[in-house]
Amino acid sequence: MATHGSRPNLTTGAITPALLMFALPTLGSNVLQSLNGSINAIWVGRYLGEGALAATSNANLIMFLMFAAVFGFGMAATILVGQATGRGDPDGARRSLGSAIGMLVGGSFVIALLGWVFAPQLLRLLATPPAVQDLALIYLRVIFLSMPAAFLLVLLMMGLRGTGDSLTPLWFMVVSTVVDSGLNPILIAGAGPIPAMGIAGSATATLIANHVGLGALLVYIYARDLPIRLRGREWRYLIPDPVLLRAILAKGAPLGLQMMVVSVSGLAMIGLVNRQGLVTTAAYGVALQLWTYIQMPAMAIGAAVSAMAAQNIGAGRWDRIGAITRAGIVTNLALTGAMVVVTTLVDRAALGLFLASGSPAIPIAAHIHLIAGWSFVLFGVTMVLFSTVRANGAVVAPLIILAITLLPVRLGFARLLQPVLGTDALWWSFPVGMTASLLLATAYYLRGTWRRGSLLPEAGRETALADADAAGRDRPTG
Repeated sequence: MATHGSRPNLTTGAITPALLMFALPTLGSNVLQSLNGSINAIWVGRYLGEGALAATSNANLIMFLMFAAVFGFGMAATILVGQATGRGDPDGARRSLGSAIGMLVGGSFVIALLGWVFAPQLLRLLATPPAVQDLALIYLRVIFLSMPAAFLLVLLMMGLRGTGDSLTPLWFMVVSTVVDSGLNPILIAGAGPIPAMGIAGSATATLIANHVGLGALLVYIYARDLPIRLRGREWRYLIPDPVLLRAILAKGAPLGLQMMVVSVSGLAMIGLVNRQGLVTTAAYGVALQLWTYIQMPAMAIGAAVSAMAAQNIGAGRWDRIGAITRAGIVTNLALTGAMVVVTTLVDRAALGLFLASGSPAIPIAAHIHLIAGWSFVLFGVTMVLFSTVRANGAVVAPLIILAITLLPVRLGFARLLQPVLGTDALWWSFPVGMTASLLLATAYYLRGTWRRGSLLPEAGRETALADADAAGRDRPTG
């Protein structure tokens, strides 16, 4: 695989090896992130019990919704970074990421403040069981404080992946995971002069880990002079460029709404699950932990497909786009399929890590996984198709598809069939919704107009490039 300096060149050479070389570090990062959450859940479940575990499950879904409110704009900026990298424009990549950081970091402080204030209302809206509301509130409010650092850390990692570097984010995910999982038992139970903080200790460990990971990554970016660093006049890129800002807002809003649709669907589902009682809620929470690992290959492959497609579109290599998509689908079927088989074979042992031996939630969680776990193979194929079309700025159709299949299809199935199937209707709604998503995504990929779109309007692109050239003449950026 050809390289540009230390970064892989995703626009030439064999596609499948390049896809794997990009996807595997991303998969490692995703697995570490999930492992971190799982380890924390183990500490919470073992030290504080099922009620505390149910509290963190409810709070974490709210946090995902908050991230979704701005995360789509970061995704749009990442695609702009990828296209700029593909056409050999590192200054354009810095301008795109700088605009996103300038816009989103300020927004994260607003969300953190509002989240702290309205956390009780959010938990009541979620129908959080009264027995765990106080625990969930303590946990949620501390987690909200970690949001600005977490947003900036995620944006920097996304920007690096847009340039083709998926290895650096992996190393700093290791740092964050080690700090978070190492501090969790100490802050939960106390050690030496450190008092026992209970569930607040778990959230405080996450807050500290986000700040440590961010600081370490910033030091590394500047020590190694990585492509996304800003120096001298480039610091002005943190003031959002109007042309880039319009592109980020226009494409980022639907991307953010897609994540919010996923979040709202998840919140609505856990609201239905909460009404089945505390044991079922705990069972669903640990099943979600298991599913995070099943989804990891699909997420990593989707990120690789998006980065490769964006760089190839930027380089004008449309002849490679179909092959990139096919390679992503085949790789997903192999990796996600293997994850489904392995987790199904060892489901009770894996689920038992999160709860005390003999917990009545374990057989319920195993039953949930047996019904719904296999459908994440379909989810993976859909992710690849969406990643390809998004790389050229087509974001509205995936939003519509997700809105239809996750809300009226999946939730409608769960509610309408519950009188017939009982609680199983909730679990069968997952394969029903994912099958519908795959069918509609395939139809749009094959017949849609996404190939004629563009993330950055042509006139705006010419203006941005002209401004970038002027900045380059003012002060060399290499």
